[in-house]
Amino acid sequence: MNLGVIDKTDTGSTPDENLVRHEVEAVNKKGERPPLYAPRKKIHPKRTYGFFRTFKWWVMAVTLGIYYITPWLRWDRGPGAPDQAVLIDMPGRRFYFFFIEIWPQEFFYIAGLLIMAGLGLFLVTTAVGRAWCGYSCPQTVWTDLFIWVERFVEGDRAARIRLDKAPMSASKAFKRVIKHAIWLVIAMGTGGAWVFYFADAPTLFVDLVTLNAATVAYATVAVLTFTTYTLGGLMREQVCTYMCPWPRIQGAMMDEESLTVTYREDRGEPRQPFQKNADWSKRGDCIDCKACVVVCPAGIDIRDGQQLECITCALCIDACDDVMARIGRPRGLIDYDSIANDQRRRTGEPTKIRIFRTRTVLYFIAWGMIGLAMLYALLNRADLDINVIHDRNPLYTTLTDGSIRNGYTFKILNKARRERTFTLSTTGLPGIRLRVVGSQEVGDLAVPSFTVGADRLQSYRLLVTAPAGALTSDAYDLRFVLQDTVTKETATYNSLFRGPRK
Repeated sequence: MNLGVIDKTDTGSTPDENLVRHEVEAVNKKGERPPLYAPRKKIHPKRTYGFFRTFKWWVMAVTLGIYYITPWLRWDRGPGAPDQAVLIDMPGRRFYFFFIEIWPQEFFYIAGLLIMAGLGLFLVTTAVGRAWCGYSCPQTVWTDLFIWVERFVEGDRAARIRLDKAPMSASKAFKRVIKHAIWLVIAMGTGGAWVFYFADAPTLFVDLVTLNAATVAYATVAVLTFTTYTLGGLMREQVCTYMCPWPRIQGAMMDEESLTVTYREDRGEPRQPFQKNADWSKRGDCIDCKACVVVCPAGIDIRDGQQLECITCALCIDACDDVMARIGRPRGLIDYDSIANDQRRRTGEPTKIRIFRTRTVLYFIAWGMIGLAMLYALLNRADLDINVIHDRNPLYTTLTDGSIRNGYTFKILNKARRERTFTLSTTGLPGIRLRVVGSQEVGDLAVPSFTVGADRLQSYRLLVTAPAGALTSDAYDLRFVLQDTVTKETATYNSLFRGPRK
């Protein structure tokens, strides 16, 4: 098919054929196809004031405060234990969170938290749109901080635009150097704060300053410095538009009752420039001042409807409310609203906010049930656990006296902060004897004992022997019972004892 000779007067073409025609026309006019990606147009958001801007300042202060201060908090766990409140101890294979200590065997707690975070994000998006993106996302928080630094050094929107257009001078170079230097300091602090979660913060800080820290620490700080500086300072809204998958997923989370930042077209149109003593009954409230556009960190016009780039930061609400107050019109031309409310206004029905809907209730119930289950498991978890692994090869050994022996790897997990002594017994197969390989005890025992240090995982090689003629089947259920000699706390594990086929 020769695409270059498509009849442009054919009005019966399908949408796909029209798309092909437009691409062919672009190729024929310029001799090359249009670029797949448009170059970035630098955005200079103007500063605004109002409720949502103040709320964003508070969210920024709280989230950054938690991130930077948390590694320095102390928590006394007793002798021999780290006193950092929040610590990811990779060498010790522990995660400490104040009074909670998570072992590798308890990773399901972390999985549960991740599931709760996902359901929480679904719940928030279903109720109020991309509120996470607009207020609490790390990309949003650090971008806000970097824009504040840029505004502090170079001035507000108009001053920054003039500075961009001005030729390079000593003053311009000085401002740019200062801005990027502060950005780098913030980015370095971001990387530095992150590595403090993986080691004792005061000790690691001294090692970093004195150049005695491990290479991986400097590499991590360097990588996070680069990514924070690039994503928060240079790319900004491009990260949210092109790199983040959530704008494309949120459509499945929202419905017609979901609240999101919305321009009330029924009230604002037709838009006209402001005139004193104008008859507002013959025009819309929008005076086309573009205040909502110049404050948008994504550079979009909210009056064009819902858009992929909008992170619902609500700064356009503050800007529009300020303009409405100045011209004596009611606030709320741009506000949190739903598609359903827009339809209700057009049909004369009263508007209403429906946060509690089937979808939001189900998300909340699922989120709450997982949280309660994790809390119950955490409050009732034991500080003693055992694991028994049967040898794979050989499954059993026949001794010279006709008795059958099975080998096991026996692990005792003592989560208590004290040394403990345990005894081991078995049920399910009478007459068996136990031997711990390497033990100072001589011969097989019916009830061997173990001493395990505080907060330790101890592994033993265990041999279990059944007397000759005791087996009438090739497999027996065997239960191992470990008991604390002082508190009488027990832990059990069900395994199998193997023998020859009968």
